Amino acid sequence: LTVALGQIGNFLAYTAVPTVLVTPLGALGVPFGSILASYLLKEKLNILGKLGCLLSCAGSVVLIIHSPKSESVTTQAELEEKLTNPVFVGYLCIVLLMLLLLIFWIAPAHGPTNIMVYISICSLLGSFTVPSTKGIGLAAQDIFHNNPSSQRALYLCLVLLAVLGCSIIIQFRYINKALECFDSSVFGAIYYVVFTTLVLLASAILFREWSNVGVVDFLGMACGFTTVS
Repeated sequence: LTVALGQIGNFLAYTAVPTVLVTPLGALGVPFGSILASYLLKEKLNILGKLGCLLSCAGSVVLIIHSPKSESVTTQAELEEKLTNPVFVGYLCIVLLMLLLLIFWIAPAHGPTNIMVYISICSLLGSFTVPSTKGIGLAAQDIFHNNPSSQRALYLCLVLLAVLGCSIIIQFRYINKALECFDSSVFGAIYYVVFTTLVLLASAILFREWSNVGVVDFLGMACGFTTVS
């Protein structure tokens, strides 16, 4: 139930503001998760862990201040053009090949002993989940309009929903596997950094939100993300 509510909150956030802002703010889940784990799971949170939680919050504030204030893709037509961009298609093909390699060859042998295997699988899937979530919000705006593009919007929305559903199911499976083998606070922190980095890369290729960011804001966001990481 809590995971479902979290995904709904993420969906609403991605449809309202630029991806480059929403994804890094997932860092706020790290201190909350670490504090809850220390009380509920009796995992030890030492002084460095508490300092890390504080830095996560401080970096998030800097990200909010310097994030883009407007969307770079606002219509279904723009979304379709971006999704068929050869650079983005090539990036997704590389991600898919890496996922197949990790899931079928590396994870069975090294997953329980190397935390980066499960984290890499879940993070690479973010290259599908976040753009799909953003795309569903854009396509849904045209589904109920009585115009020729509404049918195309419906098909696009269904395809993105299927991709999103499959990605989330696989993510949940490997997140649970990771939490069975590794400390939840350690997993949450490393997962955040890798996931956010890959999602920002995918979003930069697809939505090109960085093109609306000035030099000062770009440096501010880089500093904020570095502080969080």
